[in-house]
Amino acid sequence: MIVGLGTGTTVRYLLDALGERIKNDGMHFTGVPTSKRTADYGANLGMTIKSLDEVDRMDITIDGADEIDRELNGIKGGGGAQTWEKLVAVNSKQVAWIVDESKMVDQLGKFPLPVEVLAYGHHQLVERLTDLGYNPVIRVRDGETFYTDEGNIIVDLHMDHINDPDALADALSNMTGVVEHGLFLHMTQTVVVGTQDGAKVITK
Repeated sequence: MIVGLGTGTTVRYLLDALGERIKNDGMHFTGVPTSKRTADYGANLGMTIKSLDEVDRMDITIDGADEIDRELNGIKGGGGAQTWEKLVAVNSKQVAWIVDESKMVDQLGKFPLPVEVLAYGHHQLVERLTDLGYNPVIRVRDGETFYTDEGNIIVDLHMDHINDPDALADALSNMTGVVEHGLFLHMTQTVVVGTQDGAKVITK
């Protein structure tokens, strides 16, 4: 089995559990990571790690999300890995997200929408996003500009709400200098929601 391995705090718990199964039960699968962090973490747990270019398709990708609406559309990229995450997701037979109930919302947009952009010319792109009313903020971590695994910059759009996710996704994808955005639309079939009463599975 080939499994896409997501990035983030929630997914790390899953990786730890899988690592225990590998160690104690001899479980074997090939993991395709969505970030260098996940690749290193999985390898240290004894997982067989391959890049997306070394496999055909993933049987399933398991990841987290920052927001999910009623249609199981989501915002991802809080960890800055949305481009690799989306590449792995679109090349997967199934996609499942694991979240806590605070991530389930009626409308996307409260969580800032990450947009990965080329470093070259990003100031002009930020100006354009500002003119469109998207309230862009260049992501900073530990007092310095945050760079992705691909050496790009993240611009977070503080929009409060997104009325038409599909239209916004198309608009961002058509902007020169945008590498990828954090809107994950019509990709996910299953969401596992952790609640105070246990896990709830939502399927589409």
